[in-house]
Amino acid sequence: MPVCYDKLFHLMIDRHMTNAQLMTKAGVSANIITRLKKNEYISLESIEKLCFAMECSVDDILVFRENENDKSK
Repeated sequence: MPVCYDKLFHLMIDRHMTNAQLMTKAGVSANIITRLKKNEYISLESIEKLCFAMECSVDDILVFRENENDKSK
């Protein structure tokens, strides 16, 4: 099931937070930020760090999307 992190980036915009600031506050690498931008898998540990840094819950930063292949079933 694909994941979309658009909600995280909207939250960052609302809080006037840059990628570099999020990396520092959450203690994640630039690789994690790149993976987020590409809507790629990141570990639950990284998601936890992001939620703690943004003072929010998981559903505030990501959305699970239905896989295109699953729609035909």
